[in-house]
Amino acid sequence: MVLKRKEWPDPGELVIGTVISIEKHGAYVQLEEYNNKEGLIHISEIASSWVRNIRNFVKEKQKLVLKVINVDPKKGHINLSLRRVNQNQKKEKRKEWKRAQKADGLLKLAVKMVDQDKTLKDAYKEVGWILEDKFGEIYAGLEAIKKEKITDLSKIGISEPWASAILEIVEQHIEIPSVSISGEFYLRSYAPNGIEIIRKALKEAEKFNDEKKMISVKIITIGAPKYKINLSAPNYKMAESVLSEIVQTVTNEIIKNNGEAKFIR
Repeated sequence: MVLKRKEWPDPGELVIGTVISIEKHGAYVQLEEYNNKEGLIHISEIASSWVRNIRNFVKEKQKLVLKVINVDPKKGHINLSLRRVNQNQKKEKRKEWKRAQKADGLLKLAVKMVDQDKTLKDAYKEVGWILEDKFGEIYAGLEAIKKEKITDLSKIGISEPWASAILEIVEQHIEIPSVSISGEFYLRSYAPNGIEIIRKALKEAEKFNDEKKMISVKIITIGAPKYKINLSAPNYKMAESVLSEIVQTVTNEIIKNNGEAKFIR
């Protein structure tokens, strides 16, 4: 079960709810992130259009992305809305939920590795919330440990024996996403040392390799004047940004030395 630090959700927050019963006045759901607390989607909050039959919109056991309208801890009431959640919010919340589930599973594994007397709540308290505070999300923290090659977890507040367990889990179970893009340079230099100028320009491109940021740049000579570049990075935005810088760097180096440069995707 994915846990939250708070006992109750906040108004305006997006939550995951599983439909447990449907009545004429609305649908009741369980909020797994909040210890299976029960919430109500009133019929007026099911859809923007007129709702004759709630079952035409939701089914028992269906998981929904919902917006919290209001919360009354004293009465134990949580009012929710389905109609106020747009498609992009649904997509992002489901993505967040899947990552939270992965993190929860890895924390359960850590409990088994550390001490059979420890509980999942202990794992959240002694590891999970520390990662959430530092990286914004537990799974993002586990990715950062691998991506940034963090080996001394005491520096971020995780002590033994949790630290050893987390390092082993990260090594075995965390895969950092990567994307690849490529293109071709057409480079000519009319200077007496033209070959050296082109070689220097391509060396400048390879300087954009960054192991810490997981950026890999490889130059392949196809046959003068064609040179292929393969670039990989954690995401397309970063890859395109780095490639743009490389193209500018190589082009400037060639042109200032009496040459011609063209880049084709």
